[in-house]
Amino acid sequence: MSLAGLFSPRWPGVALFDLDGTLVDSAPDLAAAVDQMLEHLGRSPAGLERVRQWVGNGASVLVRRALAGQVDWEPARPKDDALFKDALAIFYHAYGTINGRHSVVYAGVEACLTHLKNQGCRLGIVTNKPEQFVAPLLKQMNLAHWFDLSVGGDTLPVKKPDPAPLVHAMEKLGGTRGTTVMVGDSAADINAARAAGIPCVAVRYGYNYGPSVDTLGADAVVDSLAELL
Repeated sequence: MSLAGLFSPRWPGVALFDLDGTLVDSAPDLAAAVDQMLEHLGRSPAGLERVRQWVGNGASVLVRRALAGQVDWEPARPKDDALFKDALAIFYHAYGTINGRHSVVYAGVEACLTHLKNQGCRLGIVTNKPEQFVAPLLKQMNLAHWFDLSVGGDTLPVKKPDPAPLVHAMEKLGGTRGTTVMVGDSAADINAARAAGIPCVAVRYGYNYGPSVDTLGADAVVDSLAELL
């Protein structure tokens, strides 16, 4: 599907959005929580720019990467797994107190959501962020009123790139594969959408790491959600 065919007056009926890196730049909050966790464990802070490379696959993977100090982390040994559980609990506590404090909504988001709502589109969040943090961040960013549904990384037994969260949200919102679009920033979003059989719009400004988002098979790639209008 071409960019011109996306977000036309009668399509889509349902739009699903990733949260971190697509609607909201939450990396500053995540980095602050990661650094608090690392310092609590007696380690050096990672800093914002490194944490930006680690986010996008949920809190558990973020903590694993922070403990390893890199994107690719080795399978856990028994003592590593015990450390991970402690670190994850510390991270959750830290992030719960910081969530939304330093985050900002990306330019173009409000215009896009306004346009979709005005044409009667139903909107949902499908994120790998743990569910307990989704609603507070949306409220803090003054975005909650746009969305009819949110699916977190632990709402179902699986998360993106598994297609199940997208299919679940699509069906709950009354959409079909012919009336639904996914909007995200990473390979997880694109792969989930392709597996679910729905088109995907990808943004270049998000948290994708590795190959350029332009090469991952999205139906459209944009620098701002405002371009879809």
